[in-house]
Amino acid sequence: MIMNRLKEKYEKEIKPALQKELKIANVMAVPKVTKVIVNIGMGDMGKAKELAEQMKQDLKTITGQAPSVRLARNSIASFSIRRGMPVGLKVTLRGDRMYAFLDKLFSIVLPRLRDFRGIPTTGFDKSGNYSLGLVEHTVYPEIDIVKSKPVGLEITIVTTATDPDGSKRLLELLGTPFEKES
Repeated sequence: MIMNRLKEKYEKEIKPALQKELKIANVMAVPKVTKVIVNIGMGDMGKAKELAEQMKQDLKTITGQAPSVRLARNSIASFSIRRGMPVGLKVTLRGDRMYAFLDKLFSIVLPRLRDFRGIPTTGFDKSGNYSLGLVEHTVYPEIDIVKSKPVGLEITIVTTATDPDGSKRLLELLGTPFEKES
């Protein structure tokens, strides 16, 4: 079995370094990434079937996994949304696909952003999960810019860390390009 580059780095280098750095006695308590959730809000695309199908195909191309359609739970008259209308797409990645997605995100996609100086460190919640928003999904190299309408993409990295500091250190060692603190 071929092991993913980032997963192999985590198992051989990052896990022992984190255990030593955070002074954790049990190897099973070392923070790790459990899943990555990728969301696209469809907005007005719920009414245009061909745009919705294109977004499904784009998200499938980006993640390597078919997205699930998220339906509106409540009607919101001011947004012309009725209960049960499609309002978004969601993919939950685990295992090898998760590591492959993160590797591509950190090493290829984020450096391609215009005027990129690092991602903000303010995206952590109190549990140690990190959320990141991309303005356009067309920064992924496999997406054809001519065929796709650019939409925003939200990426949430869920970790087993109990605090933001442990999670930040884990993501730094995985290669996340955080912005430099001045």
